[in-house]
Amino acid sequence: MDLNSIYTELIMEHNSSGHNEKEIENPDHSERGHNPSCGDDLTLQLKFDGDIIKDAAFIGHGCAISKASTSMMIDLIKGKTKKEAYELVETFIGMIKKEVTDESELEKLEDAFILKNISNMPARVKCAVLAWHALGESIKEDV
Repeated sequence: MDLNSIYTELIMEHNSSGHNEKEIENPDHSERGHNPSCGDDLTLQLKFDGDIIKDAAFIGHGCAISKASTSMMIDLIKGKTKKEAYELVETFIGMIKKEVTDESELEKLEDAFILKNISNMPARVKCAVLAWHALGESIKEDV
């Protein structure tokens, strides 16, 4: 299986699974991410247990890349501290900007690492980073 097939398979799997696309009852924080240029409009909902992200989900609509990136991010941050999650946001955005290239750092992103080359498609970058920016805004005051 080539890299393009893996990329496509992971994007489609996360886009269609819907396991993170739901509403959280009484979330501790909600942060909207909106991309007016393409219409992606997602709201990230977070539930905390002290400093730990106990649960996360999203509602709204978006393209396959934005929904898949959001789902990958949610899988990654559940159970992490706010500080750990914020560091992942910085790593992901750094990867997209080609500022973070160390493979051992990028491996921390797990499935989201597959979006590394999205930076070669400028029209899709905003789709991939939408939820990551929303997460960063949600927790930056606490780290």
